[in-house]
Amino acid sequence: MAEVVAAATRLDGDPAASVEQVVRSRFALADDHQRERLRSSALARMTGHGLIGELLAERDVDEVLVHRGREVWTERAGRLERRAEISDGELEVVLERMLAGSGRRLDRSHPVVDARLADGSRLCAVLPPVAVDGTAVAVRAPARRRLRLDDFGPCEVVEQLTSAVDRRSTILVSGGASSGKTSLLGALLDVVSDEQRVVIIEDTAELNPRHPQSVRLETRPRAEGISAIDAEDLVRAALRLRPDRLVVGEIRGSEVVALIQAINTGHDGALATCHANSATDALTRLENLLARTMPSWSAEAARDHLRSTIDLLVHLRRLPTGQRLVSEIVELTPTRPRSLLEAVSE
Repeated sequence: MAEVVAAATRLDGDPAASVEQVVRSRFALADDHQRERLRSSALARMTGHGLIGELLAERDVDEVLVHRGREVWTERAGRLERRAEISDGELEVVLERMLAGSGRRLDRSHPVVDARLADGSRLCAVLPPVAVDGTAVAVRAPARRRLRLDDFGPCEVVEQLTSAVDRRSTILVSGGASSGKTSLLGALLDVVSDEQRVVIIEDTAELNPRHPQSVRLETRPRAEGISAIDAEDLVRAALRLRPDRLVVGEIRGSEVVALIQAINTGHDGALATCHANSATDALTRLENLLARTMPSWSAEAARDHLRSTIDLLVHLRRLPTGQRLVSEIVELTPTRPRSLLEAVSE
């Protein structure tokens, strides 16, 4: 592969013709299938997303990771596997191609990027010296299959969640990294009535609902000559777009106040996620975010606001097999949380 790419790049003209010429001259004894694999892989390295693109194209690969600027790993069904190595030059070219048209920069002055790609993949990359041991990359493939509520638990879970959406409960989905929070959010949106207008706010757009009345908004980082638009700005903008449902991809900052104020002024039925290790930890994390954003509020006031705003906490766990399951459903009451589903063990 490296030999074909190196030889083809030294030839003038169309890359496809150059690759064809090299493969025919140097691999005459290979069969048609082998030559075709060489041609397609070499052309992908020269004009597409190279090795990373090839691995993302594999149907069972959920994520492609690059460690230390060279080691390429894939995640399949929740398990990591080392696959190959990539050169610094190829990685730099691939990242540049992936980010083309995204409006996001990755260079010495902007060494961290989180971007949505044209094919729906999500790219996060960090350059040295911020990434101490070499460029770190994670590319999450778009969902191969739309998950339904019954993928996250038995009939009892499906009935409780469907009922909560129908009665316009405000639902907070919590879980660790890659626990399926966004996928569950998408499954919940699938049971929202088509007559309701949904406005979705995300840092990096990942939700792609089939809902006919959905509006997707995405934050924008600050760049030279361009002001930032954060989630709090978008929550306020969403309120002027006549929403029946507000959806926040992840609560992580001051947008928590704008969302609480929106829900407390009649915008019930909101859906959101946050990172946490349990349902009760999710509540504590939101209390801490409120305390940081609104230092004049007491801890009790913050807790009261949350309990009057959020109706249901749904916590997800990823099992060693890679399956994502609802492990807790907790209903918030004015006095104390009430568990509707006991924690599920592995």
